[in-house]
Amino acid sequence: MMSPLRRYATWIAVVAAIILIWLQLPEDWPISQPTGTLNAVLTWAFFVLSLLVVLLLFTDRREPEASTVEVEGPSFARYLFANTRAGLFWLPIRLFLGLSWLEAGIGKATGGGWLDGGSSLAGFWHNAIAIPAQGHAPITYDWYRDFITFLLNGHHETWFGWIITFGEIAVGIGLIFGALTGIAAFFGALMNMSFLLAGSASTNPVLFTASIGLILAWRVAGYYGLDRYLLPMLGTPWRAQVAHQSPASGPV
Repeated sequence: MMSPLRRYATWIAVVAAIILIWLQLPEDWPISQPTGTLNAVLTWAFFVLSLLVVLLLFTDRREPEASTVEVEGPSFARYLFANTRAGLFWLPIRLFLGLSWLEAGIGKATGGGWLDGGSSLAGFWHNAIAIPAQGHAPITYDWYRDFITFLLNGHHETWFGWIITFGEIAVGIGLIFGALTGIAAFFGALMNMSFLLAGSASTNPVLFTASIGLILAWRVAGYYGLDRYLLPMLGTPWRAQVAHQSPASGPV
């Protein structure tokens, strides 16, 4: 029997899928893509509904009837992402990413324009939202251009520059020392994706791809580092206990 939460999540996921299909319809189809305000509203509705589905399914995992079907992966993948010996494979990748982020963060902290008012960041944002008369604009998605425009209009570069600078330094230190590697790689990938959405390729595709690997291998990627001691101490508090129903007692 399907629990109420899963039933709601199913219908919400269907609505989110319909919205996504509508937003991505080809331009020459009879039903045109939504534009302007409707496009922005539907885009944010899709994100909110998708997040709601994840939260509902995450809560539903505690239900006794929430059966789990596990598909066994190939032995190479299990070794690469779950065997501590594979930490040697991830070590140079981790150090490469860590040094890249640390160098970028220190460069922003000492180069000016990021911590003294955010003028460099504001200039990057202005270039990103510009729509040229010919060719393609740096930003493809209107919702992201609206987000950057909102930040510029509110002069949020004055504090956002600090977050980016010290965020890059923190991610770099975490990856170099192998401390909470999966979390550090996640925030690194988040920054890579933000730069890519703003139209800046540079080294972001390479760094983003490597970060995804570290996220998948979060259990072992930092084994030759502090995670060897941190993860056993912290455990996995996000793993919930599944309640089991006791069978009804009857005559033997």
